Amino acid sequence: MTRLFDWLNRVGTALASCLFVAAGAMLTYEVIARYFFTKPTSWAAELSQMCLIWGALLAMASLLSKRQHIQVDAVVQLLPGHVVRWVDMLVLMVVGIFSGVVTWYGFEIFYDSFIRGRTTGSMLNIPIWIVELAVPVGFFMLTLQCVYEIKRTLFRVVSPAEGVSS
Repeated sequence: MTRLFDWLNRVGTALASCLFVAAGAMLTYEVIARYFFTKPTSWAAELSQMCLIWGALLAMASLLSKRQHIQVDAVVQLLPGHVVRWVDMLVLMVVGIFSGVVTWYGFEIFYDSFIRGRTTGSMLNIPIWIVELAVPVGFFMLTLQCVYEIKRTLFRVVSPAEGVSS
């Protein structure tokens, strides 16, 4: 199971990285086309926005696995190691529950747009479900990662001498 989570995180991170690079390239092209050649594109802003949304949501689970999300831990650092473990698990449970709820409702929104055939209403008129699908996919991956991290935190060995996990 560990390999599966690691593989999913690597794939999500690689895709997110590619999407961020693509968004940067599209926006750079748009700036050059608009300001140097007075020929703005009809697609760069919308497609780069889609890349940024997908990239950010795909990267969430990988960031959690590396504990790279923003966290306020000034008080937590003052606690003994065994208490830190329980605080960590509590935070992971809250994030996991929140992610599960967002996954559920995000899927409903995606599915409704898919069935109704909603589009962006822009010049490209792209089906909006393409962007909306990023929410349930990204948050489902985050929910799974939370469950995995809770399991890892629960069975992590704490050194009594140092009060920190090993």
